[in-house]
Amino acid sequence: MTRKQRRFVLIAVAGCALGLAVALVLVGLRDNIVFFYGPSELAQKQPSPGTRLRIGGLVKERSLHREDGGTARFAVTDTKQEVEVLYAGQLPDLFREGQGVVAEGSFGKDKLFHADSVLAKHDERYMPRDVADALKKQGVWKEEAQDAASSRAVPAETSHE
Repeated sequence: MTRKQRRFVLIAVAGCALGLAVALVLVGLRDNIVFFYGPSELAQKQPSPGTRLRIGGLVKERSLHREDGGTARFAVTDTKQEVEVLYAGQLPDLFREGQGVVAEGSFGKDKLFHADSVLAKHDERYMPRDVADALKKQGVWKEEAQDAASSRAVPAETSHE
């Protein structure tokens, strides 16, 4: 085997090993990748049951119902579409109707979103960028609410004499 042939074999083996490593990483990450959707996007895409994803929006007013066994049922909306969510567990302290929420889980065959984690937003400044962008697209985001919160800050010139 000539030097040129050995170099070609070495490069080919290294290329195959690199391709195999990339394939293994992608297969391993496939189960951990979770896509984010708003209710209107979900209505368009209609993901198959069992697909892991995150949904975000506002908790619809008067939609929260607590069922037996600590299960909560509520609707997440972007004012145009809504998604019914079923969550077994304790809801976060900041969770309430009309507030922003992100739920992670999957759709069941019953067309309900079965969440295994629910995150409630603290206020507008801490809303995940994807949720804020989706709400801005739908015309729900209120910039003046954020401006009003920042205008309540005490001016720097205030004297304490």
